Amino acid sequence: METKQTREPWNKGKLVGQKPPLKLKDIWAIRIHLQNGHSVRDLALFNIAIESKLRGCDLVNLRVRDVMHASQVLPRAMIVQRKTQRPVQFELTEPTRSTVFAWVDKAHLKPEQYLFPSRLLNSPHVSTRQYARIVHQWVAAIGLDPTIYGTHTMRRTKATLIYKRTKNLRAVQLSLGHSKIESTVQYLGIEVDDALEISEQTEI
Repeated sequence: METKQTREPWNKGKLVGQKPPLKLKDIWAIRIHLQNGHSVRDLALFNIAIESKLRGCDLVNLRVRDVMHASQVLPRAMIVQRKTQRPVQFELTEPTRSTVFAWVDKAHLKPEQYLFPSRLLNSPHVSTRQYARIVHQWVAAIGLDPTIYGTHTMRRTKATLIYKRTKNLRAVQLSLGHSKIESTVQYLGIEVDDALEISEQTEI
């Protein structure tokens, strides 16, 4: 009798679902690791990834002119998202502006150039795949499991921190560029988090 072969599921042995955000201690651990390694580009990339909350495709497509005017890094920038074609604004704090300026200066980048050009000849800028590999290197360097974290970790981190501190869903929705508040609720997984938090604070 002929045995029917079954195809192995693509996600066998892999963790699927939402990528968790970084904790504050993780953010600082990665920053210190990159500073100690004098990784000017990666430090700028990490900081702007955390602060902008952009999707990977939008992050790697940033041009210098999107975040700089003349020789000044802008405190606030706006781009049109590739996925939704909706504009989204993001703020860049002074420490992030300093790291971005240091990178642009070191790489001698012009306004029309990509902010994070690729080191590969066949790609004008860092690809989303390259960016994913870089994120895995960051988290592995501080002892986290790279299979658990990914590029959406970068997007979710500050949004999650903002929500936990303010409980202001509308502010998070705007910062992520979501058209519907339901998308923000689902993206952050806040209903589950809030339920667990209430449960932990309830004594029986």
